Amino acid sequence: MTRDWSALPSVNSLWEATAEPARDFPVLSGEQQADVVIIGAGYTGLSAAHHLAKSGLAPIVLEANRPGWGASGRNGGVITAKFRLSFREVDAAHGRAMAKRMYEIAHESTDMVEELVSEYGIAGAHLVRTGQVKAAHNETTLRAAIDEANWMTREMGSAEVRILDKDGVREETGSDIFVGGVLNPGSGGIHPLNYLRGLAKGVAGRGVPIFQESPVVKLRREKDGIVAETPQGAVRARQAIIATNSYSDLTSATAHLQRTLIPFRSAMVATEQLPRNLAGKLMPSGRTYTETKRMMRWFRMVDNRVIFGGRGAFGKEDSQAAFDALRKAMVGIFPDLADIPLAYQWSGLVAMTLDSVPHIGRLDDRTLVSLGYNGAGVAMSSLMGRYLAAFARGETPDVGLLDIARMKTIPFYPLREPAVRMVAGWYQFLDAIGQ
Repeated sequence: MTRDWSALPSVNSLWEATAEPARDFPVLSGEQQADVVIIGAGYTGLSAAHHLAKSGLAPIVLEANRPGWGASGRNGGVITAKFRLSFREVDAAHGRAMAKRMYEIAHESTDMVEELVSEYGIAGAHLVRTGQVKAAHNETTLRAAIDEANWMTREMGSAEVRILDKDGVREETGSDIFVGGVLNPGSGGIHPLNYLRGLAKGVAGRGVPIFQESPVVKLRREKDGIVAETPQGAVRARQAIIATNSYSDLTSATAHLQRTLIPFRSAMVATEQLPRNLAGKLMPSGRTYTETKRMMRWFRMVDNRVIFGGRGAFGKEDSQAAFDALRKAMVGIFPDLADIPLAYQWSGLVAMTLDSVPHIGRLDDRTLVSLGYNGAGVAMSSLMGRYLAAFARGETPDVGLLDIARMKTIPFYPLREPAVRMVAGWYQFLDAIGQ
């Protein structure tokens, strides 16, 4: 049965409504030749194409929908130098040298976003690096956040971390519900879809062919390389890069990778533009913010609108119940927003892994992959494109715990969705009772 690719749902996001016009790319027709065929035109695939082209190789990028339709155009636009697994946990399990290497990789990732924005002059990305505040909802989580910050300063040399008391977090957020927090420098925010479209425009300007609405339905080996087949054409290449992440199950050619991922739907809402006096009161420093609850929420101010997001939306489609829960949580933090209508609500898939870190490397002698960003993908996927290009050139970059040899498949894979619901429900209960 042939899939109707034109029927894939659109995204009612703030980013889609405010993005610069999308460039149209052709549909692949006939046969093309490349050094490397890249499957997926998100941050990972386009960054890989950028770095391959800079090193003199000839990549071709194939996208099942349009560039930015997947996670690269649906995320919250938050840039952080971290993994879901903390550096302290890495240190305890794998030693100080590994923790320091992971710390280096995390900070390389945020610098990579800035480098790409600068190289291609993506003004519409509106990149800011004003830092992120972790706001604590009780004394227990505040003590844990402070302890973590002190460890980072002492052991990783992260000297710019600042501890905030209740008044400091109130000044930062405009909310009175937090008991304190920690300010981490270097993090920031971006218009994710403009960043993606700027990358696509820049990479195409380097002469890299990008084909949209060209899903790879089959990957097959040949004597001297690999062939990526689409409904109307094919690309013959020496190597292939799979950069499909949580959307790997769109076709059977990459669906096997889903067994290494736990897709978790992340939902977001954005308000109408706020009255000037209210907009000046909430989040005046322009940072990004997270809270310390298990079902973590995050928020930021963009164009005088509050964007509020978090995990907990289930299923394969948007969930009105999830959006309603987000609005309730948002008003709980910011009561002044009770009468402000929502203008946009949307969601996308986050790819979680069993060990809480992404993985990158060779699946075989002709196929490379990077996936599993665990909710911190804007920066990390941008960097992984550089490492993918290095692997494709025959190099062996030190990727620490991200080595694909460490990647595990999901046990009892058919039960993953009920298991996620059960764990998330337990976390929501603990958050509700203040634990």
